[in-house]
Amino acid sequence: MAHPDRFLMAGVMGWPVMHSRSPKLHNYWLQKHGLAGVYVPLAVRIEGLQAALRALPALGFSGCNLTIPHKVEALKIIDRIDPLARRIGAANCIVVEQDGSLTGYNNDGWGYVENVLDRAPNWKADAGPIVVVGAGGGARAIVVSLLDRGAREIRLVNRTAARAEELAKHAGGPVSVVPWDDRAKALDGAAMLINTTSQGMVGQPALDLPLDRLTPKALVSDIVYTPLETPLLAAARLRGNPTVDGLGMLLHQARPAFRAWFGVLPDVTPDLRAMIEATL
Repeated sequence: MAHPDRFLMAGVMGWPVMHSRSPKLHNYWLQKHGLAGVYVPLAVRIEGLQAALRALPALGFSGCNLTIPHKVEALKIIDRIDPLARRIGAANCIVVEQDGSLTGYNNDGWGYVENVLDRAPNWKADAGPIVVVGAGGGARAIVVSLLDRGAREIRLVNRTAARAEELAKHAGGPVSVVPWDDRAKALDGAAMLINTTSQGMVGQPALDLPLDRLTPKALVSDIVYTPLETPLLAAARLRGNPTVDGLGMLLHQARPAFRAWFGVLPDVTPDLRAMIEATL
């Protein structure tokens, strides 16, 4: 697909942002599809977010991804918010429209579900209770997507109960809050466990959650991908639970963004995954 009239540009805004694997991912796709363009890291502090977003059209950008700490704040700045992003309460993708206006989307939940289906094709959201640990932006996107996939019971566990209560109220549906002190009990009868916190990431302590009450058939998932196998996933694997790492969520959420900016829906291939894994 050729764009002879311009050099295609997109990027990821965050602070910090230089650790992001998104530039390698999108630049791989640009090269693979023969598109003249580039995807760059954009180190933008929170106080500069409005100016940076409003500069995108003039600079010729097709859009950008948003990462910490911009996903919520951007909703106050952009011109339009996709209904799903509004439900989630955060945007991770900005598209520059032909008239220069900005529309916000959230592809995180879609990317999460696509990753689970890729690694566990027989997974169904309505197979039984789902325990979600955390109540941040990742949890918001995932809970909404699970509900849209037909989840019948979501047990939300978070150290700060008020934040979990706010998420449960915002999401609606069969979402209940379990006190942090009862987190182990929340695993009783669960069909799936999802860690949406940074616990287990390189430099962070492991998630403090014993798995004794979890049935060996329950699927255990983590959105952390550095390391690829977190302490939670390692403990689950040793006891026989099927596991899904977090890298695929990053890869899959990028696909609809790339299509919105550049007109091509790319694939997540073994070669792509291996290339990104080599950087972890």
